[in-house]
Amino acid sequence: MNYISSELKNGIRLVHYPVKTEIAYCGILINAGSRDEQEHEHGMAHFIEHMFFKGTGRRKPFHILSRMEDVGGEINAYTTKEETCIYTSFLKNDYARAMDLLSDILFRSDFPEKEMIKEKEVIIDEINSYKDSPAELIFDEFEEQIFPDHPIGRNILGTEESLKRFGKKDIIDFMAKNYSADQMIVCSVGNISSRLLNKYFDKYFSGVPESKHQPKRSFNQLYVPSEKIQNMDTFQSHCLIGATAYDIRSEKRVGLYLLNNILGGQGLSSRLNMSLREKKGLAYNVESSYSPYCDTGVLSIYFGTDHENLKKSMQLAKLEIKKLREKKLGSLQMGKAQRQMIGQLARSRENNESLMFSLGKSHLLFNEFDGIKELTRKIEAITGDDILEMANEILAPERLSTLIYK
Repeated sequence: MNYISSELKNGIRLVHYPVKTEIAYCGILINAGSRDEQEHEHGMAHFIEHMFFKGTGRRKPFHILSRMEDVGGEINAYTTKEETCIYTSFLKNDYARAMDLLSDILFRSDFPEKEMIKEKEVIIDEINSYKDSPAELIFDEFEEQIFPDHPIGRNILGTEESLKRFGKKDIIDFMAKNYSADQMIVCSVGNISSRLLNKYFDKYFSGVPESKHQPKRSFNQLYVPSEKIQNMDTFQSHCLIGATAYDIRSEKRVGLYLLNNILGGQGLSSRLNMSLREKKGLAYNVESSYSPYCDTGVLSIYFGTDHENLKKSMQLAKLEIKKLREKKLGSLQMGKAQRQMIGQLARSRENNESLMFSLGKSHLLFNEFDGIKELTRKIEAITGDDILEMANEILAPERLSTLIYK
């Protein structure tokens, strides 16, 4: 894959994939997220993401929000458990405007007290809104269940109590500990010459002081499967079944993505969707997901169904797991599953915003990025025996945890 990469003396990296389109995408990823918080900092990474839009030494909040919108672009941000990202989309001639803004809000935000007070209320509303969405809330509570008393198990938003404790010094201290130059990467997909892009990269990011920091993350908990039922007074029962899984550096990671895709991935022909929805009409939404972290991971199955259909739906979901554990996929089934996943990946690479995120995160973690040819080679190397082995390692009945909202 013909992408461009470079690095400044301060340690900030750049990775760019050239495409001949009018719209460009540019962002900066930081290898810091909610799992890097101390217990008293719960919700800090997400709070800082919000505060990036609340004023710098050069710009008031309105000027930050309008800077890209005035030229038809937009700016946004997100926080996960292991990363923070600020990104923007814009017409290809506005690269300088975009990179200037990204640099300004990341390195020169001044976190005004009156804006902090307002934004805390906004996030408290976000927390309460989340509580009204059991189909989303259940994923966070499941990770709290399987990673008890560990930072990776805590939700990203924090709590009303923790948010109210935060002051400007807390933000500065957290950023000083976690936002080092060598853990940042500017990622870009767009139509710009490498000469001009590197000129802007140097202009807007070379003035940042050099800093080095390796995230101090460790996961040494013993996973103990558990079952939990909560009365939520919902119209449907929501169920999540899953277990810990391979981390993001595992050689088995690609194979588990394939297993997940077979079981309940994005295709409507997945085994879970065919069993629960198409054949039995028991669930509108049924899916499985695999979330790898730097030192652990989670594989889970989710569905929502009418209360009276909960037991039957759980039985069918576990039956599909049992089939994967007991019957090896034949060559025709494997070939179909591999082609499906390769096609899905190829289509996702046509989405330039998604490509920007993938390019940046891969370089942030591995300092490389696999093209479709390399990914195809890895997927085609997976065998039916591999899928069978992984299903028995990850989805053995004695390993499964369950969370139910009724």
